[in-house]
Amino acid sequence: MQILKAIRERFRDVLQKLLDDPAMVESSLERIVASRDPSLADYQANIAMPLQKVLGKPPLQIAQGVVDNLELSDICESVSVAGAGYINLRLSPGWLSEQLEQAYRDGRLAVTLVDAPKTYIIDYSSPNVAKPMHVGHIRSTVIGDAIAKVLRFLGHKVITDNHLGDWGTQFGMIIYGYKNFCDKEAYKTHPVAELSRLYRKVQSISGYQEAVAQTPKLEQAIEFAKRRVEQLQAKLAAAPADKKIAKELAAAERGVVSSEEELQSNHEKIAQSQKDALLVAESTAHPAIYEKVLAQTAALHRGDLENLKLWNEFLPNCREEIDIIYHRLNVEFDHWYGESFYHDMLGAVVENLFAKNLAVQSDGAVCVFLDGFDAPMIVQKQDGAYLYATTDVATAMFRDREFSPDVSLYVVDHRQGEHFKKLFAVLNKIGLGHTDFRHISFGTVMGTDGKPFKTRSGSTVGLESMLDEAVARAMEVVCNPDRLTGVGIQMEDQEKLHIAETVGLGAIKYADLAHNRTSDYVFDMDKMVRLDGNTSAYIQYSFARIRSILRKAEEKGMEQSKWQVAELRLSEASELALALHLVRFEEMLHQSMQDYTPNLITEYLYELAKHFSSFYDQCSVLNAPSQDEAFSRLKLSSIVAQNLKIGLELLGIGVVERM
Repeated sequence: MQILKAIRERFRDVLQKLLDDPAMVESSLERIVASRDPSLADYQANIAMPLQKVLGKPPLQIAQGVVDNLELSDICESVSVAGAGYINLRLSPGWLSEQLEQAYRDGRLAVTLVDAPKTYIIDYSSPNVAKPMHVGHIRSTVIGDAIAKVLRFLGHKVITDNHLGDWGTQFGMIIYGYKNFCDKEAYKTHPVAELSRLYRKVQSISGYQEAVAQTPKLEQAIEFAKRRVEQLQAKLAAAPADKKIAKELAAAERGVVSSEEELQSNHEKIAQSQKDALLVAESTAHPAIYEKVLAQTAALHRGDLENLKLWNEFLPNCREEIDIIYHRLNVEFDHWYGESFYHDMLGAVVENLFAKNLAVQSDGAVCVFLDGFDAPMIVQKQDGAYLYATTDVATAMFRDREFSPDVSLYVVDHRQGEHFKKLFAVLNKIGLGHTDFRHISFGTVMGTDGKPFKTRSGSTVGLESMLDEAVARAMEVVCNPDRLTGVGIQMEDQEKLHIAETVGLGAIKYADLAHNRTSDYVFDMDKMVRLDGNTSAYIQYSFARIRSILRKAEEKGMEQSKWQVAELRLSEASELALALHLVRFEEMLHQSMQDYTPNLITEYLYELAKHFSSFYDQCSVLNAPSQDEAFSRLKLSSIVAQNLKIGLELLGIGVVERM
């Protein structure tokens, strides 16, 4: 049950009789919220003070009038007016017990399905299959997966699509690398490892050549920037009071510094590359390698038989490699429509844009100019090649035909924000405005040094090695012999491995989801696997602790068949606080999907685990004063365990029976 929604509906009945303006009714309802101070109330309505001018009455009189006409006796123990006109609501222990009884009897914790389900398309993860997945893919994958799970749980139709990068320039790099640098024996033994090596080699040579080519351009840019500074200095000398010139001069001076820093960085990149004699030799032997890569890519897209044969040979191996990662993360997709799937549709996309008078030729390229944007969206380059934007338009058109989505979510890095703004503007113009397109952006994974998370050598951290490290750390923390001996647990190696995998992978996912998706977050493995604080391990431990309590109850003769029919009795403050938090689960899930922020779920679960800890410390369960209290508390504990389990499952995280 959504408590807040139910309470607001009761208030709506009263407010509609007081107010003629529907908008004012809705704004008043938004002022009914969960109380920040549980000692005063469970829910609080600050509606009277904003209405005093409209109704011409003192806030206290307005509030009392609302309370006198409010029917909440079935939900609330008390409804009262306090302070300058606040309406305080305290839920009834009996009503809370009824809600928890329903939750206990229902496998979904009595979470109701939405009245009007929508069809969602969720586009997430989307790695380039020509290279191993890295830490940069973790955010899109776990955020998208959590959103999909929650929306499905609430009753919406959800279609997930892993829009693979399986057709772009990265395959041109691999094809060129295969034709020129391949170790055929290594390829036979470990094809994906060899393809990855080839990709990195070609990328390194290309990067070195680009840095060398950039040097004179950067030097020229510095000269131009310095001349600009000199011109502005002369202008300011002639008009020293002109603040506009002074600001322009300051900006120009910053531009010089920035350009010099960029040149210095470029020099360092070249110097680092030149330490590798083989790279320099290969660069000399393969000049203008990037242009050759583009030629191989273009040949593939034209249907060149040799390149197409290689692509068909490489792709299954690459797919198999990333499938292993997804299987390990327990992430599944309904569809895997990669860029190659849409290739034959791209010409029609451009024709359609011309037909709708949206596309124009500009400097040989095909562009769509949009109001509010400095640069156009390019859909076809001078050489006839299509771009990501073209594929994205084709993708949206295909999804509209096949799935008729109400909402289309793109869980993609915040750096793509400008691209999606343009894309959505174009989609609206071509007639897809009936779909609610959203860019679900997210921040960067940072290292403890405050910079984007990299290895010591400066390369991007591979996802598989990161998962392995998380499992190893979890084994050290949770399954080390000293700890297990201290808590009196004996385990076989197989159980230890299962626990370490569940806790370690859960730590990675939870640490990501626990932050607002729009924020950067620091990747700190030591903190992620801790058994205290806001970590998945703490919540998993809370679940395992409750399961241990229930097993001990069985050993003491308090079988589930006895206490599952017992009456829930909520009298102690910690019991009531725990019960109130439990019944807010459905409400929280809906709130988390308003802006697609799974961190609200992690906050809820962390608070639930803390509430249970307080309850268990203050209310004896196995040694309660009476059998009725023991049975009631066992049932309450069981509901908490089920809530923790379902909540973690919605985040893609598992639980274990013992920790």
